[in-house]
Amino acid sequence: MRVVRTLEEMRQARAALTGSVGFVPTMGYLHEGHLSLVRRARSECQHVVVSIFVNPTQFGPGEDYQRYPRDEARDLALLEREGVDLVFVPSAAEMYPEGFATWVEVSGPLTERLEGASRPGHFRGVATVVLKLFNLVQPHRAYFGEKDAQQLLVVRRMVADLNLPVEIVPCPTVREPDGLAMSSRNVYLSPEERTQALALSRALELARRLVREEGLRDAAELRRRLEDFLRRSPGVGLDYVSVAHPETLAELERIEGPALVLLAARVGPARLIDNALIEP
Repeated sequence: MRVVRTLEEMRQARAALTGSVGFVPTMGYLHEGHLSLVRRARSECQHVVVSIFVNPTQFGPGEDYQRYPRDEARDLALLEREGVDLVFVPSAAEMYPEGFATWVEVSGPLTERLEGASRPGHFRGVATVVLKLFNLVQPHRAYFGEKDAQQLLVVRRMVADLNLPVEIVPCPTVREPDGLAMSSRNVYLSPEERTQALALSRALELARRLVREEGLRDAAELRRRLEDFLRRSPGVGLDYVSVAHPETLAELERIEGPALVLLAARVGPARLIDNALIEP
């Protein structure tokens, strides 16, 4: 496994790869969710490239950029064990040199609501860094987790609009045995907060039960029931509940087909998101 840190090293290393390339962009502090993406890429592509870069431009003022968990040595050991060919670990100065002034922005409903409203500028940072990484890595396929459902849709929109020659491969959310969605930010949680955070996955289970078993079709009522459940959950500070179209993220009035239920809440020092596709 080769580790490179500069743009020029990355270009040279990519030029030496022949055959299909799968790419997994990460911010490091890897968990089983990230490794599931790596394994999927390994099974489908001749070469696997992983990036580790905590991207400062997708963090807003007062967010956790400085304290975001980092452990490069551990990450590299995990990736070597998974048979990764190439790891790109650039610095912020390498990715955003002095004078950097070009941004990629997906506009419209996909980025204006939910995470876009709660974290202004977040998706501009995501789209910009992902396009830069795609240009450097030139992957045939890129693998993204469905836990970040809105991010996945934004990246797909950017790829389609800019005619990028890469296939975006969505991969299922990986959960702890008790249902908590795996996240690097789970490390912020105390044992008590870790238990409180289960309210998010339990709210998604409640949504499934209400729609599938009880036949609830009124999306506004489903939102109300989930908001009430989360507001009554100890230690949970609700940000939003959305019952949306899975491709456009437009809020639904009626649940007549697949509905994407998206949640965001703060538990202790961690802001957590989760989602599930619910089919009636």
